[in-house]
Amino acid sequence: MHGTQPDQPIAPLRTSLIRAALALIVIACGLSLRWYGFPLGLPAFVVKYGGSLLWATMVFLLAGVLLPRLTRTQIAAIAAVIAFIVEFSRLLHTPWLDAFRLTTAGALLLGRIFSLWNLTAYFAGIVVGIWLDRLTEICSTGKS
Repeated sequence: MHGTQPDQPIAPLRTSLIRAALALIVIACGLSLRWYGFPLGLPAFVVKYGGSLLWATMVFLLAGVLLPRLTRTQIAAIAAVIAFIVEFSRLLHTPWLDAFRLTTAGALLLGRIFSLWNLTAYFAGIVVGIWLDRLTEICSTGKS
């Protein structure tokens, strides 16, 4: 009994590594969209809300990295709460927070202007995150 190790502890680590890799890909896509979307002639709607969708996908994946034992539904709920808080925090104005929002990091992480449409994009992004997570599980385990 003591000589064998169960396979269970490896699964959360593997899941976290896959989610982290996906999050890095999503971050690269989001930054590319924001930096090159307009020069490539993409519509403002696609650049704006595509970036918001990818941001929420990233939040879902990173929450999954940090909490690999939670179900997708639980991770989605956490991502939705984070998105809700971040969006509504845009209604809060303090000098230090407004100064941070004017930086590139602040604009990418927190955004600048409150919009209920962002919540729709965040919901879609969380759905994309669930889909990606499920797809990678199917591809890596062969389970559907």
